Amino acid sequence: MIFSSLEFIFRFLPVFLAVYFAVPRSWKNWVLLGGSLYFYIHGTLGHPFYTVLLLLAAAAAYGCGRGMEKSRSGTGKKLWLFLGLGYSLGLLAVFKCRDLLPLGISFYTFQVCSYLMDVYRGTVPAEHSPFRMGTYVCMFPQLLSGPLVRYGAVLEELGNREHTAEHVEEGLRTFTVGLGMKVLIANQVGNLWRQTWAIGFESISTPMAWLGLLAYALQIYFDFFGYSLMASGLGRIMGFHFPDNFRSPYLSVSMTEFWRRWHMTLGAWFRDYVYIPLGGSRGGMGRTLRNLLAVWLLTAFWHGAGWNFMLWGILMFALIAVEKLGLMKILEKYRPAGHLYAVFWILMGWLVFAVEDMGMLKIYLQRLFPFLGGTPAAVFEGDYLKYGRIYGPSLILGLLCAGGLPLKLACGRKYRILTAAVLLAVFWASAYGIWKGMDDPFLYFSF
Repeated sequence: MIFSSLEFIFRFLPVFLAVYFAVPRSWKNWVLLGGSLYFYIHGTLGHPFYTVLLLLAAAAAYGCGRGMEKSRSGTGKKLWLFLGLGYSLGLLAVFKCRDLLPLGISFYTFQVCSYLMDVYRGTVPAEHSPFRMGTYVCMFPQLLSGPLVRYGAVLEELGNREHTAEHVEEGLRTFTVGLGMKVLIANQVGNLWRQTWAIGFESISTPMAWLGLLAYALQIYFDFFGYSLMASGLGRIMGFHFPDNFRSPYLSVSMTEFWRRWHMTLGAWFRDYVYIPLGGSRGGMGRTLRNLLAVWLLTAFWHGAGWNFMLWGILMFALIAVEKLGLMKILEKYRPAGHLYAVFWILMGWLVFAVEDMGMLKIYLQRLFPFLGGTPAAVFEGDYLKYGRIYGPSLILGLLCAGGLPLKLACGRKYRILTAAVLLAVFWASAYGIWKGMDDPFLYFSF
């Protein structure tokens, strides 16, 4: 069951919310935990062990957090911390290397690790209720693909949160925008990327190669951003404030700025729990670059154990390192050139990210840049015109929405009646699209 499915929208969610708002305040977390477990079990039918892993993650967080709280020595706290981190990260590494990922494990593992490290640092108290810890770890809106919500951000709301009509309205608006991004943009342009694969990289023209790569860049953005908005909207309906995960990343003038705007909760996680503990930017440029390399190798491995992810991580590190060495000042001074630079390397990065086979990656690069050589197969020179006519409206819509305008308009206070009418149209258009089969799984479920 995924957010962009008729089963979730018209069955699970109405029943869940009806029960959630009908029960007294003291029971709401029980409803949330029960609904979250049902949501996860339903989504992992045939794999009951996945649910066991999820519950063990919550149990490990609770037990090790309490162990650190009760320890009277720094050594004891470290032992409990290393036990919790070793279990959580070790299990994640095993599944990453086996290329068999239980649903959501990358996200709930990092949430558990952030909780343990925050308890060790003393920035949050250890949770005394195993039930409330389970609610935090298993909370269905952000369980499968984030955003990464730290325990401290929802600590007060887990115990006492407001439920108002205004929150429900705001949440429904945000959810609807995310649904539209997923169904009406991401799924549509994703068809063009799949068509590029179906034709075969050897047989596409250079314009078609660029068109397909643009489609993938828009697909992964609106797919993941759409999910994050739906998650935030659901959380808002229930009285939670989830952190923002995207801030118009395709408007960046550098790769450094791009990664400050893209998947911001993951970037903040690596910054606070890896980069800064290693020394951050203290100790000179050499150590700064060493720490950046560690962050990007770990970020690459978090996404997958394939060589393309390692290559992608090294590419991102190299670009950001060059920017730190002086290029950033030039890009920020000459912003039009910076935008072109950022768009080019964003596209190159997504290509490496998307194509796991190194041989196929080489062929695609040769299609993008014919001067790199290679012997093309029979190429339909008008392929980009054919598929441009089919997918052009979706691509244009994606480009127009990449600046964040839809969310600003939907959540603004002006033209409320007109906005409501547009959102209603987006909702039913999305529902119709799902009914017609446009309900692709979310890309980040793979990570």
